[in-house]
Amino acid sequence: MALLGGSALVVTLLQRDLVGQLDDRLRTAATVTSRFAGLADLARDLTPQARQSVEQRLTGDIHVVHLDPDGRERRTVRPAVANPPVLPELDSAAVAARDGRAFEVPARDGGPAWRAVALPLEGPEADGGSVVVAGSLAQVDATIRQLGTRVLVINTLVLVLLGAAGWFAVGVGLRPLRRIETTAAAIADGDLSSRVPGPADPRTELGRLTGVLNGMLDRIEEGDAARAAAAEQMRRFLADASHELRTPLFGIKGFTELYRMGGMPERADVDAAMGRVEREAGRLIRLVEDLLLLARLDEPASAANPPLRLTPMDLRTLAADALHDLRALDPGRPVTLTGPGGGPPGGAPVLGDEAKLRQVTSNLVGNAVAHTPAGTPVRIGVGTRDGLAVLELHDEGPGMSAGQAARVFDRFYRADAARGRTGDGGAGLGLAIVRSLVTAHHGRVELSTAPGEGATFRILLPPHHG
Repeated sequence: MALLGGSALVVTLLQRDLVGQLDDRLRTAATVTSRFAGLADLARDLTPQARQSVEQRLTGDIHVVHLDPDGRERRTVRPAVANPPVLPELDSAAVAARDGRAFEVPARDGGPAWRAVALPLEGPEADGGSVVVAGSLAQVDATIRQLGTRVLVINTLVLVLLGAAGWFAVGVGLRPLRRIETTAAAIADGDLSSRVPGPADPRTELGRLTGVLNGMLDRIEEGDAARAAAAEQMRRFLADASHELRTPLFGIKGFTELYRMGGMPERADVDAAMGRVEREAGRLIRLVEDLLLLARLDEPASAANPPLRLTPMDLRTLAADALHDLRALDPGRPVTLTGPGGGPPGGAPVLGDEAKLRQVTSNLVGNAVAHTPAGTPVRIGVGTRDGLAVLELHDEGPGMSAGQAARVFDRFYRADAARGRTGDGGAGLGLAIVRSLVTAHHGRVELSTAPGEGATFRILLPPHHG
């Protein structure tokens, strides 16, 4: 529309300029002609140069007439070749009122209109008459039509080329959006691994949009994977918890049914069965308490779930207690107390819940006793390293593979085959509780192990400078 409107404006301005030029020529010719009363005077008085000037002015289809003072045509100086103009009433007063301004008149039998200029005759023989010089607009109309046709053709070609270029440019510009649409459709179908292909210039809007979308999709996929892993972990947790709870319950139920059926006639049999029932009940109690502890540690701190009771303490106290516990559980086991990695033990002040941290060391000691052969040397290290308080327990047992070490802190996981588990053992919650309690103290647990090289469980806590 802008192109067509601009072209129409150019044609209109050109038409006005051409008409203005015609008016100027007519006005000049009328001025020259008005100074003579007749053709004889014109022919006699004009020099060859003046006559040539007049002929140059009178180009195109020109109609020149002399009028009487009352407006009647006195003489046709130059008749029109085509349809002559139809002049209005032009007496002396009407000519004076027009004051030499050009005006438009129609043709007698239709066709192109005429432009005319009327001026009063001058000189002693003017007798109040006037001269009218009219020029046909045929040439102007033909020029405008020719120009309009050419402009229309040129504009049509330009619009076609612009349309083709625009179609191509829009197609190229929308191609990244089509890729985004394809990716969104794939994600809607469940393929969360789909990404908007690139590369895209990050300085452009589409480039930034592609980067943001891919980042969002990464987080969505990670969240979905985390939810799936959590659901799978919960499923395994429920299955393992059900299994661990079912085993002692079935034992208790079996003994009670045996007693009801009269399968324990002797007092000694009843006492033995009650002892087994008591042990199974104690196992149930420990398992339920461990599960409740893990559940409380998983919940955020609140009034119903108070935070840890933190007090200043030193990990050397826990290391000494762990040393005594190991010697009491396995008197033949060599146990040494050193610093982290060896050397003399050092102070390790922390701000912690002593009861919960004692449970950590108790679980580590129980794990070392349960999963290493009797008499296996154990080293307890305590001190500071890299600005952290450290408590570590190293055994020279069979060790674990990398896959087993990656899962050893999972709930209900037991690396029985690799660790040579003996005896009754636990439910596989001890190390999970260790990690949860240490994490609650804003610390971390590290494990260094390899098959045949033993295992080192290392507790690292923020130091306390009180």
